[in-house]
Amino acid sequence: MSACEKGAKPVTTAPIKGAAARSCVSTHIRQALRVGDLVPGQRLVVQDLAELLGVTRSSVREALADLASDDLVEIVRNRGARVRVISIEEAVQITECRSALERVCARRAAVHATEAQRAELTEVGNQLRAAVAENAVETYSALNRRLHDLIIDFSGQVVAKRQLERLNTQMVRFQFRLAMRPGRPQQSLPQLLSIIDAVVSGDADAADAAAGAQLASVIDELRASRTSLSVEPVG
Repeated sequence: MSACEKGAKPVTTAPIKGAAARSCVSTHIRQALRVGDLVPGQRLVVQDLAELLGVTRSSVREALADLASDDLVEIVRNRGARVRVISIEEAVQITECRSALERVCARRAAVHATEAQRAELTEVGNQLRAAVAENAVETYSALNRRLHDLIIDFSGQVVAKRQLERLNTQMVRFQFRLAMRPGRPQQSLPQLLSIIDAVVSGDADAADAAAGAQLASVIDELRASRTSLSVEPVG
């Protein structure tokens, strides 16, 4: 594993460059966004990233340009790059797109998932129940994301998966903050369990409907927000 892949500064003074370095920077930032280590509005300093990952500054700039084309990063003239801030209305529109794609995936997963995969979904359902019972909100939020990821994977719909990876990375902060609302896990748990039950039983129509209902509930929560859920810009 390279120093870049480890996310640590290399032992040698020669920075990594080229396509591998560019890809590593992009992967590092996408993962940080996905787990919430980077927040909307946070500055992305080229020199800091280059030193952290042991790559050239030009590789960082190229990676930031790639991320900007995917609407994950905003490059501001004379001010550098920052994580793009998403409005409530845009979050609603992203979720509408997610719904269309995730319904396709849920339907396909109900048909194509293996017995081992169905058992894995059942176990995630058990873990979701336990997280709600223990009021473990952060665990519940992580399991929620894992469930969606598993269904997408089990569907075998690789085109939808690529699009959803991009959309879901933009939505991670909204998803986390919605999960933190009092009563939200208790509200969404039956919806998630309905998706699991439909996929495990092989009912494609029910899986489609359950996935649509769950994301419609997310849209309702977003629209009901009186203040922005996005984090204020940093720096």
